[in-house]
Amino acid sequence: MDHNQTTGAAGESYPSTRRIQRLSGHLSPSEHIHPSIPPQLRLQACARVNLEVDTEKLSVYMRGKHRELQDKVYEYFNSKPELKTPLEISKDDHRELCMRQLLGLVREGGIRPFCHVFDDPGKYFALLEAIGSVDMSLGIKMGVQYSLWGGSVINLGTKRHRDKYFDAIDSVEYPGCFAMTELHHGSNVQGLQTVAKFDPLTDEFVIDTPNDGAIKWWIGNAAVHGKFATVFARLILPTHDARGTTDMGVHAFIVPIRDMKTHQTLPGIEIQDCGHKIGLNGVDNGALRFCSVRIPRENLLNRFGDVSRDGKYTSSLPTINKRFAATLGELVGGRVGLAYSSVGVLKIAVTVAIRYSLLRQQFGPPKQPEVSILDYQSHQHKLMPMLASTYAFHFATLHLVEKYSEMKKTHDDQLVSDVHALSAGLKAYITSYTAKSLSACREACGGHGYAAVNRFGSLRNDHDIFQTFEGDNTVLLQQVAADLLKQYKEKFQGGTLAVTWNYLRESMNTYLSQPNPVTARWEGEDHLRDPKFQLDAFRYRTSRLLQSAAVRLRKHTKTLGSFGAWNRCLNHLLTLGESHIESVILAKFIEAVQRCPDPSTQAALKLVCDLYALERIWKDIGTYRNVDYMAPNKAKAIHKLTEYLSFLVRNVARELVDAFDLPDHVTRAPIAMKSDAYSHYTQYVGF
Repeated sequence: MDHNQTTGAAGESYPSTRRIQRLSGHLSPSEHIHPSIPPQLRLQACARVNLEVDTEKLSVYMRGKHRELQDKVYEYFNSKPELKTPLEISKDDHRELCMRQLLGLVREGGIRPFCHVFDDPGKYFALLEAIGSVDMSLGIKMGVQYSLWGGSVINLGTKRHRDKYFDAIDSVEYPGCFAMTELHHGSNVQGLQTVAKFDPLTDEFVIDTPNDGAIKWWIGNAAVHGKFATVFARLILPTHDARGTTDMGVHAFIVPIRDMKTHQTLPGIEIQDCGHKIGLNGVDNGALRFCSVRIPRENLLNRFGDVSRDGKYTSSLPTINKRFAATLGELVGGRVGLAYSSVGVLKIAVTVAIRYSLLRQQFGPPKQPEVSILDYQSHQHKLMPMLASTYAFHFATLHLVEKYSEMKKTHDDQLVSDVHALSAGLKAYITSYTAKSLSACREACGGHGYAAVNRFGSLRNDHDIFQTFEGDNTVLLQQVAADLLKQYKEKFQGGTLAVTWNYLRESMNTYLSQPNPVTARWEGEDHLRDPKFQLDAFRYRTSRLLQSAAVRLRKHTKTLGSFGAWNRCLNHLLTLGESHIESVILAKFIEAVQRCPDPSTQAALKLVCDLYALERIWKDIGTYRNVDYMAPNKAKAIHKLTEYLSFLVRNVARELVDAFDLPDHVTRAPIAMKSDAYSHYTQYVGF
């Protein structure tokens, strides 16, 4: 071949030649180091290519103390083929199977999640992840029974409610619902229209649906199985003035909806089926309408407000807003569970996509064997940062569960506020990321990813609603931004900062000064992989966004009012919320790396953590370049190093996904079986 056909006039190789050289480097890393790495770093690179990952040690560190509990769930369902969810199943059959699965797990499998909701939330969420990986509908149904219905009774009620209902909820003798959402109101819970009027003559509350917009909608367990519902309604008390009544705000009430013996709908209650959904069809969502349904006064869940026999209202909290905030604060566990479960879904999808990509071979250098599609840079770019994010989210949600567990024990006001914002942000960020990643994983598996048996369709459809229930993600990110702005205001008024936001003290001061022109040009690998540099960059971006958001809001409030100003800056505020949550995720990942006791495991986690951090910085490199936080040479170095780290992670990708320790009967996709995957696949279609 003529030399000029492969190189330019100055000896620069053409793109096609460079791609072949790069691919050859992937195949023989000890001889050919990634072309993006400068010569002075190639000896270091050569050593890192041979990084060894002890899958068992990494798995033990990842899954920790709840590993045996999750394995108990996996073993139970593996021993019960009749309880496995078939690929093709009708809505009605799926609902009945889901109920049998839950009853079998609790009554036969001896797994009782309800006590863990209060005594050890970490165990509960670990169970939720494992059960959801078996069938996401089952995980949601369990969450409705124990976290929502059971959690509302115990968290919002008092001793009399716990004594009466706990055991029957635990055994699923009392299957129940959580009736908050209405046809016209979802995120705006304070706008709910269902009413509960107190009748002092009979010592009862009368529950009414005043109009169609107040019909309770999308209520899990309502269409078929529920016998009770926690109904959120406006508490209306009689008064002796001209008004006649007073609205005490939204409260929660236990309302029986079906007869305990006959299972017939009780008088005054109308139940309709919400029908077939995009996903989660094992959950029987229904709509509830109430017409003068009478319940005893004791059915008010009265932890934060009570009504006496003569109709007098008492509360330890002075205002409607404080009572409402306390009520919702006790229900934050649902968001914690969704964030945690969403990571579990991402683990399954990433495992299937990476195992298949290692197995699948396509094209290659002339007259040489075909290569794994994961050896292509484009595929590494698609999947390796996703794998790194999965690890990052795992440690971030473990931290969230720890903070939530501490909050449940101490009831510390500051911790309640901190967990509320953290759970809102992590739920919004992680579920949105997972939803996008499910499509990317499907595409990464080509046509075989489109086969229903390989699970991407069901995972994507079942998970999609995670972005909406327990708080719409857009609304939740605004709550994060609002908390940051509150902390910003307190900072400049001399107040204290909450634990999660402490870094704002230092980074706000950094923001107010000009970027250092020397460090802006540093491009050495040691510097770029320094956790301090990475975390400073994340926090600098958040601080810039926070300060500029505060300035813009102050400016627009003068002409548009507070609501109009917020709406004018809304996209800015959503970016602020995401930026802060990314900073928290990275901080927790860095801490997890530093805590790891085994050197080889720590080295693997450090590699993955660096990829997560630098890939996120590169994705938002324009922000850093616009303010000269990073010079052009540094931005280019980050890009090259990110590509190289993706290459290194690819070399240990199998071990990293195996450390999730998901049995074949959990991943279930034939193309992702640990051995002989193609044989499993051909057998499935009948060969």
